[in-house]
Amino acid sequence: MIFYFHIPNLTRDPHFCASPRRVSSMDRFKQIETFATVAAKGSLSAAALAEGVAPAIIGRRIDALEERLGAKLLVRTTRKITLTFEGSAFLEDCQRILHDMQNAEASVSAGGVKASGHLQLSAPAGFGRRHVAPLVPAFTVAHPDVSITLDLSDRLVDLVNEGFDCAVRLGELPDSSLVSLKLAENRRVCVASPAYLSRRGAPHSLADLARHNCLALGASANQQRGWMFQQDGKVVSIKVSGTMECSDGAVLHEWCLAGHGLAWRSWWEVGAEIAAGRLVSVLDEFAAPPIGIHAVFPQRRHLPLRVRLFLDFLKHTYGEPGYWD
Repeated sequence: MIFYFHIPNLTRDPHFCASPRRVSSMDRFKQIETFATVAAKGSLSAAALAEGVAPAIIGRRIDALEERLGAKLLVRTTRKITLTFEGSAFLEDCQRILHDMQNAEASVSAGGVKASGHLQLSAPAGFGRRHVAPLVPAFTVAHPDVSITLDLSDRLVDLVNEGFDCAVRLGELPDSSLVSLKLAENRRVCVASPAYLSRRGAPHSLADLARHNCLALGASANQQRGWMFQQDGKVVSIKVSGTMECSDGAVLHEWCLAGHGLAWRSWWEVGAEIAAGRLVSVLDEFAAPPIGIHAVFPQRRHLPLRVRLFLDFLKHTYGEPGYWD
């Protein structure tokens, strides 16, 4: 008696590869796209639903990607999925690649199509006044069919439930289903006016801060977490004190310009005044690593052209040599 067994031709499966090191460019891109979707959705089943495939296919793509890279990108449990350190770093590059691909396709497929519709944005109040609001008029001149509402607030808006297209955020991003795009980097510097330094002298060590009048954010603002510096290869938080504090960073900035003490401010706020000599940075050798300036937006298969163009406009402007000075 002869038995016949049907052996499927696995090579016809577009996601099968005999060796993880030998995979087509199309499959490599699909693996990257799937990885970004899983990271945004937080589960294989949610990513499978978004891509219209079975969860098992999503799992195989992630397995193939990790095997090809030789690195663990995700930690999967029955309750949730979290990114490893390597996965977090890789995700940022993947999002940039996907964003660039979307822009490339839009520039061709859109052809003569103009960006149109309403764009609702959110940005931190101080940063938004200086580095988002001034760019809005130029963007609307270039794209007259786009209208913009800019909300300046230091609270974290709920993009989906409040109807925002995107938001600019500073610093570490909390885990969420939002997609992020790094626009630039920001560093914090310790500054004082020339008049204050001539009167009190410049600090040369972190311990010297104890003998200076430090202008700090008020504890009532729930923001008094100390000034961050780097010492002996580690980031340290220094508690400071002085005769004046305020919950408004813009007021601290004005007090510092007036010569009332040292302030720990963002480069985007004081860079131009340092270049002009109105403020002087001190303790630069202890400066903490820079933090990111990101745009975040909901996960969407097709981001509206007006949103893509505005994010490109911000990124291009922030990347111009000398912008932050």
